[in-house]
Amino acid sequence: MKRTNTRWRKLQQELAVWQIGAIPGLMVIGLIVFLRLLGFLQPLEWWALDYFLRLRPSEAPDEQILIVGIDEKDIQAVGTYPIPDANLAALVEKLQSYQPRAIGIDNVRDRAVPPGHDQFTQVLQKYDNLFGIEKALPDADGNLVNPPAALPPERVGFVDLIPDQDGIIRRALVGAPTESDYKFSLPMLLTERYLNSEDPAIVMENGIADAEAFRFGSTELTRFHRNDGGYVNADDRGNQFLINYRSGQHPFHTVTLSDVMQGKVPPDWIRDRLVLIGIRAVSAGDTEQVRGVDYAKPIYGVEVHAHVASQMINAVLHHRPWLTVWSDPWEYLWIIGWGILGISLGRFLVVPWKVLLGLGLASVMLIGVSFTAITAGVWLAVVPAFLVLVFNGTGLTAALFYRHQQDLQARLSDRQLLIDTTYTEIHNHPVQTLARILQRVREGNLSPQSFYADLERLEQQLRSIEESVRQKVTLMDDQLTLHDGKKLDLHRPIHELLHEVYRNTLSRTQDYPGFATLVKIPNFEAIENRRLTVQQREAICRFMEEAICNAGKHAERMTRLEVSCKTADGKNWIRIADNGCGIDAAGSNQSRYGTKQAEQLAHQLGGEFRRVANSPKGTICELSYPVSRFWLDQLRQFFKSGYASQP
Repeated sequence: MKRTNTRWRKLQQELAVWQIGAIPGLMVIGLIVFLRLLGFLQPLEWWALDYFLRLRPSEAPDEQILIVGIDEKDIQAVGTYPIPDANLAALVEKLQSYQPRAIGIDNVRDRAVPPGHDQFTQVLQKYDNLFGIEKALPDADGNLVNPPAALPPERVGFVDLIPDQDGIIRRALVGAPTESDYKFSLPMLLTERYLNSEDPAIVMENGIADAEAFRFGSTELTRFHRNDGGYVNADDRGNQFLINYRSGQHPFHTVTLSDVMQGKVPPDWIRDRLVLIGIRAVSAGDTEQVRGVDYAKPIYGVEVHAHVASQMINAVLHHRPWLTVWSDPWEYLWIIGWGILGISLGRFLVVPWKVLLGLGLASVMLIGVSFTAITAGVWLAVVPAFLVLVFNGTGLTAALFYRHQQDLQARLSDRQLLIDTTYTEIHNHPVQTLARILQRVREGNLSPQSFYADLERLEQQLRSIEESVRQKVTLMDDQLTLHDGKKLDLHRPIHELLHEVYRNTLSRTQDYPGFATLVKIPNFEAIENRRLTVQQREAICRFMEEAICNAGKHAERMTRLEVSCKTADGKNWIRIADNGCGIDAAGSNQSRYGTKQAEQLAHQLGGEFRRVANSPKGTICELSYPVSRFWLDQLRQFFKSGYASQP
C-alpha cells in the first residue's frame, strides 16, 4: 500500500511537471496544424516532396517507352516550323515499319500544315494504334484546341497539364468530363492500348475501393483528393493522381526525327514499344517546370506525358510504387506524435547540449523515415512534423522544462546549503560549548555557578541558530550570524569579514581558555572577491571559524596562532597555522564533517584544501583558490549552469 501511494505521488508530481511544458507544447502543435490547414505550409511541403524525389537512387531507363523528340536541328533541317504534314507522315510510316504497340503524336494538328496534308490524313486513318491530341480544357480566354479532323474521337487524348500555384507540374489529369462527354488524356489512351496488347484481359475499368478511380486488372490507380499530402483545397476535378516521376538523368530512350529517318535507332527500341512524338526545341515553347526529377530545369511536355504513361504501365505490370498519402487522421497523429517527442526531449534530457543532440538524432530519424517512405511511394508530412519537433525541442517548451529543472536544482541546492550551514553553526558553537562542559565535568572543576553560566550560553547559542535558520528560510538573509549573535553583512569585502570572524572566534575564551594567552599573528590583506557568491562567502567564513575552533579544541599546549589571507601566485590563500601537538597527536587527520565541507568548498571554488603538519610542530589548515577576472568567471558560471547535470 505504501509503495502504491509513493508511485501515485510520483505520478502526480510528474503530471504537474508536464503541465509546465506540455501546455505550450500542445499550443505549438495546434498552431502548426492550424497553419497547415490554412495552406501556409503548402510551399514548404511541395519543396520537400520535390527534394526527396530528386534524392532517390537513379532508375534504369524505361525500355517500354521511346521518345522521338523533334529538336532544333530537325527544325533547321526541315527548314520550317511547324513541321509539315509530309514530314510527320513519313516519320509515322518509318516508325510503323518497326511495329510499335502504340504511337502518340504530341503535336497540335488542328489545321493543315502543307505540304503533304493528304498524305498525313491517310496515315492517320490507316493505323489504329496512332493517337493524336487536343486541348480539352479552355484557356484563360476560353479557347480550345481541336484534334486532327481525320482521327476518330476514341483515338484523341487531351494533353492539358495542371500546374500548382508555384508553376510546377506534380499532378497528372488523365480523365475529365466535358459538356459533351467524358474525355481521356493521351497518356491514358496510350497506356490502355499498351496494356491491352500485353494482355487482352487488361482493360480500363472503374475502381473497386473508389468507384471514380480507374483500374487496370487488379491495379487501382489511386486518385488525388483536394487535401492530399501538403495540398490544401486544391482543384481535384476530373481524375488526377500524383506523378511519381522516374528518377535519374535518363528516364527514357530519346532520339530525334533525323535519327529515325536515317535508321540510327535500334529496332528493339521501337518494336513492341510505346512511342511518343513531340517537340524538344526551346524555340517551340513546349516546356514545363518539373522539380521531381534529377535535373532541376524545365522539361518538355512530351517528357511529362512519358512519365505519366510510364507510371501507370509499371504500376500494373511491375508493381512500381504509386505515389500515395496517408489519410488525414493518420497524418495529424503523425504530426502530433513528433510534437510530443519534442516535448519529451525537453522534459527528460533537460540539459541544453543533450536536448540538441537528441533533437539532431530525432530530426535525422524523421528525415530518414520520410525519405524511405518516398522511395516506397508514400508522401509523409515531414515539414509540419519537423517544425513541431524543432519548436518543442528548442523553443518555449524546452525552455520551461529547463527553467523548472534549474529552479528545482536551485531549491535543492538552497536546502542543502541551509542544512550544511545549520550543521556548521551547531558544530562550531553549541557542540563546542557542550564539549567544553563535558571536559570540565570529567576534570571535576565545574562549579554550579559556571555550569549554570555555560548552560545559559548554550541556550543563547541554540536560540541564535534558530533565529538564523528562520531568517534564511523566510527572508534568505545575506548575513552571517556569529556565536554571540552579532551579524555581518556578507556583501562586505571578504578580508574584512574574515578579520571579524577571527576576532569574534578568539574572544570565546570561556570555551577555549587557551585563546587568552596565545601569541596571535594576524595578517589580513585585501583579496579579489567579486567572483564569490554570498553562499561561498559564508562558507569561507565558516571554514575559518571552524579551523580556529579546532585549533583551540585539539591543539594541546598551543602557544602561537597565525591567521592570514592574501593573494599570491594567482591564487587567494586563507591559512590558519598553530604550534600545538600536531596532526597525529590531535587526531585531526580523521575524516570529519568539517574536512568534507572544506573539500567541497575548495571544489566549488576550483581550488585546493590542505591540512598538513607544521614545522617544527603543529598543524596548518589552508584553503586556496584561483583569482579570475569577473567577466571570465561570469561566463564560466553561465556555461556551468547551462550544462549542469539533472539532479
